[in-house]
Amino acid sequence: MGYVNLGRTGVKVSRLALGCGNFGGIGSMPEFFGRGETMEEAFAIMDAAFYLGINLFDTANAYGGGASEHMIGQWLASRGSAVRDQLLISTKVFNPVGPGPNDCGLSRRHLLSQVDISLSRLGVDYLDLFLLHEPDPSTPLEESLSTLNDLVHAGKVRYVGASNMPAWLTAKALWLADTHGWCRIEWIQNSYSLLERKDEVELFPLLADQGLGFTPFSPLAGGWLTGKYQADQPFPPGSRMTLRSDPYQHLLKADVFAGLERLRAFAESRGTDTATLSLAWLLHQPRVTSVIMGPRRPTHLEPGLQALEIELTPSECEEMASFFIAEP
Repeated sequence: MGYVNLGRTGVKVSRLALGCGNFGGIGSMPEFFGRGETMEEAFAIMDAAFYLGINLFDTANAYGGGASEHMIGQWLASRGSAVRDQLLISTKVFNPVGPGPNDCGLSRRHLLSQVDISLSRLGVDYLDLFLLHEPDPSTPLEESLSTLNDLVHAGKVRYVGASNMPAWLTAKALWLADTHGWCRIEWIQNSYSLLERKDEVELFPLLADQGLGFTPFSPLAGGWLTGKYQADQPFPPGSRMTLRSDPYQHLLKADVFAGLERLRAFAESRGTDTATLSLAWLLHQPRVTSVIMGPRRPTHLEPGLQALEIELTPSECEEMASFFIAEP
């Protein structure tokens, strides 16, 4: 396992990160709470990831209704301080955690209350990484950023970042931090894969100029890049398309299936599979710091490990990207 600096910071993260969004549920949606991994299954996944050298575990306060953070905390407590000291724990805040009007968002009130709840669930004294999970148009960005700055100075958070952020809002956040002398956002966590490359146009040049890290989630586009979905065939039971298909409905097009077939043939010529090759493509992108994998079982980490060993030339990366029409 290789390690690289997270943006311009001095902290080093593994090239693969463990996404814990399926622990106790599937993401932050209440209708899927209880349908993710059990405690025992989550423990097995975390054990495997730690053994392989993955040092970044990513979760969110609303994943599984708090179950994800709780499971990580129970695992950390059972494995001892030596394990905790080797790990970077990342959590996020924004999505609803209750029925009240102030039980969500990025207000100072919500951030301050939720960071303490996350620390308690995780059983830790500080968060290595704390992210704004989504932009909040109802809260001034200054309010959110000043609160993050206070949390860093209070010793509750080491580094701050943001998820699902467009380039213009990232630039505004950096400008505000520089203007006020606040701790700035040091990395972005957005969806990025061969099937979703819109951030290449505006966000990536900004990341390069400002020295921000980038940790993409959904690297296999909800399973689309594994080859499990076939044209005119029913979706496999238990797959993302049978559980939470809304984010991927736009992929149900003939040109996407044609691109997947070209990717399959290319992977076959390299003696590998589409999932492994898609992850290798991501790891070869200059702006990608670490790829967040959300395995449902320990064996699902294997494509990531194999991807670390694959060498792709710039022309091969361009050829793979050409299989799919880039989003405008």
